[in-house]
Amino acid sequence: MEIRGATALVTGASGGIGAAIAEGLHRRGAALRLTGRNEAQLEAVAARTGGEVIICDLGDRDQLDELAAASHDCDILIANAGLPGSGPLLDFSPEEIDHALDVNLRAPIQLSRALGAEMAGRGRGHIIFISSLLGKIATPGSSLYSATKFGLRGFAAGLRADMAASGVGVGVVFPGFIRDAGMFHDSGTRLPSWVGTNTPDEVADAVCRAISDNRAETDVAPVMIRSTVWAAGAAPGLATRVIDRLGASSVSSQLARGQRDKR
Repeated sequence: MEIRGATALVTGASGGIGAAIAEGLHRRGAALRLTGRNEAQLEAVAARTGGEVIICDLGDRDQLDELAAASHDCDILIANAGLPGSGPLLDFSPEEIDHALDVNLRAPIQLSRALGAEMAGRGRGHIIFISSLLGKIATPGSSLYSATKFGLRGFAAGLRADMAASGVGVGVVFPGFIRDAGMFHDSGTRLPSWVGTNTPDEVADAVCRAISDNRAETDVAPVMIRSTVWAAGAAPGLATRVIDRLGASSVSSQLARGQRDKR
C-alpha cells in the first residue's frame, strides 16, 4: 500500500502513540482524519498535520456508526484507540468490562467491516490494529486487557485471510512498554532494570513499515522482551512463572493504580 496520497483514519489520535502515528503518516504524504474524545488535544495534532478532526467516543455505538459513515472513503484505518483495562478482573464493574470490550475490540471490528467493504470495492486499502505484547502473553492483572488484545490478533489473522484477494492488507503492531507518552507513561509505573522501552515514534515507524510492506505482525520492543514473549509462546506455563518472579506482579499493580481513572 502506498501511503503518499492516501487518506488515513487514526483512532485515539489525541496523544501518545496515536499522535505519533498521525505525524508519521503525515510525513509520508497521507491526508488524515483524526478521531478521539479530547477536542483540544486533537486540534493540536491537527495543527501539526493538517488533519480533519472528528470527535467520537468509540464506546458510544451511535457515535461509532457516525464515524464509520463519515470515513467511508478512507484508504487506511489505524485502529489505535484503547482503554488500559489493567487490574484483576474482580476489581472491574460489569459496566467497566463492557466499556473496555466496546472500545478495544468491538469498535475496531465494526470499523473494519464498514471501511473494509469500501476498500475492497475499490481494490485497495490497508487496516492496522494496534495491539500490545500483552496480546501475545498474559501477566497478573492483565486478563481483561489481554482478552481484547489477543482478540485483535485473532481477528486480524482471519481478516487478513478474508481480504487477501481483494487488494486490502491487514496487519497488527504489538508495542511493548512505551516511554515519553501514552497510557503506560502516564501511569507513572516503574519497571525493573532489565525491562527496556521504546518511543511513540518507533511505533509510528513500525506502523508505516507494516503498511508499506504488508506485514502481518510487527513487534516493537527490545530484544529481551521479544525473546520472553517468544518463549511464552513455546512454554506458556513456565514463562508465566519466570515472569512473575522477575517482578510482573509489581508492575501490574502499579499499572492498575495508575490507570484506574481511565477505565
